[in-house]
Amino acid sequence: MIQYRGIYKAFGMPVLAGIDLTVETGEMFALFGPSGTGKSVLLKTTLGLITPDRGDVEVDGMSVFHGRRDAVESVRRRAGYVFQYAALFDSLNVHDNVVMGLPERELARMSKQDIARRVWDAIEIVNLEPHEVLAKIPAELSGGMKKRVGIARAIIGRPEILLWDEPTTGLDPINTAAIERLIQRLSEELEVTSLLVTHDIEGGLEMCDRVGMLEGGLLRFEGTPEEFRSCPDPVVRAFIDRAAAEAALDMMSGTR
Repeated sequence: MIQYRGIYKAFGMPVLAGIDLTVETGEMFALFGPSGTGKSVLLKTTLGLITPDRGDVEVDGMSVFHGRRDAVESVRRRAGYVFQYAALFDSLNVHDNVVMGLPERELARMSKQDIARRVWDAIEIVNLEPHEVLAKIPAELSGGMKKRVGIARAIIGRPEILLWDEPTTGLDPINTAAIERLIQRLSEELEVTSLLVTHDIEGGLEMCDRVGMLEGGLLRFEGTPEEFRSCPDPVVRAFIDRAAAEAALDMMSGTR
């Protein structure tokens, strides 16, 4: 479904130094790596939010950067993006934030009743009570509720692809576990292709079919969760051990 071909991107210094990666149709793929290794940059190239200096992304065989002129718009209609920290519009209530996830062409053809039903359904899918939250603004929501509203916005357009950018950042361990269960359930029930960028290694390993690790601008590892856990590469092992130690400290302090 998604193929990254020789993706190179520099911001002064190279962040991605030639990434080749394939995410299969219907697969859930997690991307790990230390902070600053370009995980979110790679994710954003999928929708043309960031343009690589070299290379290309193909979505279902369609070139995002070297294909037809409307390729980016076409890909965006087929994908939902869950931003880090939810990225809700502060001045809009929950209803209007979720509506922003509907493609403009589809929105123009829908009646107010159809829009209201789609928003209501999306809110219910992410385990929120519509009658309690639809009129609220983001400032009136907890961190976990904001994440769920951001997910509702991503799925309301009934996407074939879901892109998750650090969806559990800033959450406590209990809410992290709840959001990860929701991610796994949605990926299965909606039958989508999912690419998950996450700092939570254990959560990603439990949820995903395959995983990868970026390091030094390159794809250091790609394989199954079992292969990742047993990987003898010293760089991978050091990353796993460091992440485990940080997770233990987070659990002890009650923060994520």
